[in-house]
Amino acid sequence: MTLFSFDNEEKINNRVNFIIGTDEAGRGPAAGGVWAAAVCFCENIDEKLFESLNDSKKLTPKKRELLYDVIKENSIWAIKAVTVEKIEEINILQASLLAMKYAVSEVITKLNNDNTLTLIDGNKLIKDFDRMQKFVIKGDSKSASIAAASILAKVSRDRYMDKIHLEFPQYDWHKNKGYLTKTHINAIQKYGATKYHRLSFLKNIIKTSE
Repeated sequence: MTLFSFDNEEKINNRVNFIIGTDEAGRGPAAGGVWAAAVCFCENIDEKLFESLNDSKKLTPKKRELLYDVIKENSIWAIKAVTVEKIEEINILQASLLAMKYAVSEVITKLNNDNTLTLIDGNKLIKDFDRMQKFVIKGDSKSASIAAASILAKVSRDRYMDKIHLEFPQYDWHKNKGYLTKTHINAIQKYGATKYHRLSFLKNIIKTSE
């Protein structure tokens, strides 16, 4: 079964007009917000344009960048971010789901059609969301729309991390994207945390540096 076949089966089985896929990027890093995207592919999509479509983590940065524009040109899409402050307030899981909710809601508004099914990567549903939804474990390797959303979210967040790296170059965010690499940990211990750090992710690191 191809990624597009998966979505088509879900569309037929659930008797909906549109399938929307959503995924997040940035749950694991200790710096930067969490990003989510939602994608609904246009009717009669040319699947040949997406022969390399896959989970964003399995693609090279160059391939993700190329697909990023193709996805946007052939879908109804939205990309949303939730800030570090919000992550610290409600925790990273809830912040990830909130970012997905924002993205999916925007796509539904653009479609102007409520007869949709949202496929969510992972094993959680979006809270306080009154549209039909279904979680798909490892969905970014099964569903075309989820895989596409994972790419939009990943590329958008990587570009954001490259941007804030210019403000705080000592943390190497253009390379580690906020993950706690050895270089990143050493920089935190030397320079302390920034406004972009998730302090709840740094408890052990900050403790050892005192």
